[in-house]
Amino acid sequence: MGRKQEIPPEYHPITKICIIGGGFGGLYTALYLHNTWGFKKQNCQIILIDQQDHIVFTPLLYEVITGELDSWEIAPSFQELLKNTSIQFYQDKVENVDLKTQQIRLENRGNLTYNYLVMAVGCTNGKLPIGAENLLTFRTLADTKNLEQKLQVLENSCPEKIRVTIVGGGPSGVELAGKIGDRLGKRGEIRLIERGKEILKNFTPATRKNARRALDKRNVLISLQTSVNAIENNQIIIWQAGETAIIPTDIILWTAGTQIRDWVKNLDCSHNSKGQVISQSTLQLVDYPEVFALGDMTEVIDPSGKQLPATAQVAYQQASCAAKNIWASINKKRLRPFRYLHLGEMITLGVNTAAISSFGISLSGSLAAVVRLGVYIQRLPTLSHKFAVICHRLKVWVRNLLGK
Repeated sequence: MGRKQEIPPEYHPITKICIIGGGFGGLYTALYLHNTWGFKKQNCQIILIDQQDHIVFTPLLYEVITGELDSWEIAPSFQELLKNTSIQFYQDKVENVDLKTQQIRLENRGNLTYNYLVMAVGCTNGKLPIGAENLLTFRTLADTKNLEQKLQVLENSCPEKIRVTIVGGGPSGVELAGKIGDRLGKRGEIRLIERGKEILKNFTPATRKNARRALDKRNVLISLQTSVNAIENNQIIIWQAGETAIIPTDIILWTAGTQIRDWVKNLDCSHNSKGQVISQSTLQLVDYPEVFALGDMTEVIDPSGKQLPATAQVAYQQASCAAKNIWASINKKRLRPFRYLHLGEMITLGVNTAAISSFGISLSGSLAAVVRLGVYIQRLPTLSHKFAVICHRLKVWVRNLLGK
């Protein structure tokens, strides 16, 4: 019998894998899939689509405000990250996805067909109050630059106090309060407003205690069980303890609430009451096995019956599972359910201070800050970018050590 002749890869039909969203879910799925053993032998095309030209490593975004990290370290361009891969990047805006015809409509490129689709677009800011020029959000690199500019103007002006009001006592609000408190020092007059009974409500008691201690040290005024009635230029009107109060402020940072993107809400698939799409345990949409949904935009129920939290840690782990399941599907193998492993929580509480709680162990202070930075640098995308950041950090450390 003669040997079975292999069909050259160029004669196989191309399997087109489109990934919408270049964050923790989307970019890391693309990289994991591209680096899967044997993937290069398949006739596959990976296309990553994002409206921005860079990723934002959001857990380290706060360090840019205090100058602890440079923007290029936490927001490298997709062009740089993908230059040694065959992954194609399209900078474009998604207008609609037709799940039945397997087509994506892009603002500039028009319709794009796919064999497999990964949706990992996250959420956007919730509905914001209208009427204040000093109202800022903090989710993107542009937001960071905007805040930096506002702070610089105030720091270069004459007022004795720079008044900053932060709405939302979740991790973003708490981290901002600590960083801005350290940046402004004695000139800062910072208030953190939380509608609930405590800050960091989904965190461990140890982390909440460390956060309260750190914010108290920075003279951050925490207003609990407080709601915002209205926002006007240079002041915010709050409702607290049955009374209305007017708080003068120079900057208002809104970190409370998110919402699902309109085109995600309009998808012809199952949604929950929040507008999130509903995925199976394999991360596939119920009626569309060729479509995977990751991160904040999707509802995934764990084996205990609880919905997974909308955190970067979840999206990071889902990326690996999605890549493995797409590869399994291409090779006609069984897909595996996503198993989330909660590794703990890490939060920065100011310059060179943080809190960590993991597997029953709690750390705080400068040691926690070093561990947190090390863990996040290890999770940065691509080996070359990690190496560049580590080298730069070592140079900065040596320069500071020598006093130059």
